[in-house]
Amino acid sequence: MSVAARQWVEGFVQWYNHEHMHSGIKFVTPVQRHTGEDKAILKRRKAVYEQAKKRHPERWRGDTRNWTHQGEVYLNPTDETKQMKDNRAA
Repeated sequence: MSVAARQWVEGFVQWYNHEHMHSGIKFVTPVQRHTGEDKAILKRRKAVYEQAKKRHPERWRGDTRNWTHQGEVYLNPTDETKQMKDNRAA
């Protein structure tokens, strides 16, 4: 691999793991998820949303966004993986 390619990949991995917020893990970074920091972040977000809804209920038609920490997440889950997760939740 060329030096330029290696530098690009290293930069991308740095950005992806430390800056990019993933929708599948409630808009936190992989590093925040891996270290457990996401639990405190999600707890604060939930409080902010609940306070905003209390102050301006006219802005919401239903519940606020679900910021509950997910125990397991999957990258590109298959139907089988989804079924296994549903079975565990039941």
